[in-house]
Amino acid sequence: MDYKKVSSIKDGVLLTGVKNFYPSHIFECGQCFRWNRVSEDDDSRFIGVVKGKVLEVYTSGDDAVIMNISEEEFNETFRDYFDLERDYDSIKNKLSIDPILLKAVEFGYGIRILNQDPFETLLSFIISANNGIPRIKEAVRKISLNYGNELTYKGEKYYSFPSPRELRDVTEDDFRALGVGFRAKYLYDTSQRVNDALDALEAREARPLKENEKQFLKYDLDYIKSLDHKLTHKSLQEFKGVGPKVSDCVMLFSMKKKEAFPVDVWVKKAMNHFYGVNVNSLPKIRDFGQEKFKENAGFAQQYLFYYARENNIKI
Repeated sequence: MDYKKVSSIKDGVLLTGVKNFYPSHIFECGQCFRWNRVSEDDDSRFIGVVKGKVLEVYTSGDDAVIMNISEEEFNETFRDYFDLERDYDSIKNKLSIDPILLKAVEFGYGIRILNQDPFETLLSFIISANNGIPRIKEAVRKISLNYGNELTYKGEKYYSFPSPRELRDVTEDDFRALGVGFRAKYLYDTSQRVNDALDALEAREARPLKENEKQFLKYDLDYIKSLDHKLTHKSLQEFKGVGPKVSDCVMLFSMKKKEAFPVDVWVKKAMNHFYGVNVNSLPKIRDFGQEKFKENAGFAQQYLFYYARENNIKI
């Protein structure tokens, strides 16, 4: 556990003796799209919308404060969300045997991999295809604004990311109107498939499923999450618009498959620059990363991604 104590404070919780936790490293390493700096020149304080709550997070020395939650909510939901039960020192020690990763780990010392909602993560990374982070964040914000629930924090309005049921009647044209381009058809189809799975699960509680209903169970995200790494990776690609990279992102950031190794342009640059993996085949780079870093491949990927991007590594 990477903190010594949690205690209630006015309107939030205080984590005493936090390790391996720095807001800009966590929220600006490409894994999430609902967090923003409170002030552009302060990388230690962020506001985000998570699991139907507006959270404000900031650090001071070895302590961290999470505002707008109770200690009970922290223990039930947000301790896991921030992956605070994991010993990151142990992971860093293993990865730092590699002299290249030692530098990346020291640079991104405060990174933690968040355990996000699978449906939100799936749609967010479908949007990420051939897209930059500012545009991804804006698209996710618009989906939330139009179809999520209104939340208020310190007099400001925020919006939760909609559930599958809240997107059930949203059409492909509705998605396209939000500026997501060709991804609209993928967002629509994925939302429909997840809802089909929920319908089948509900029906199964009352009666035996018909044969045509059983086929939708393969789109149940909880079922997909329960599979082993290879099957999860394959099953996520049953959704339109999901290739190997998006599948790896969903696995790593919302399904606790920490051996996943997403390969984007920055990871490709890092693997070429540091390890001489000079191939244009993203699957080959992925295989190299998984073989080299094994069960810690996802953590290695995050440190390498952040280090390469922030230092503008060139091929």
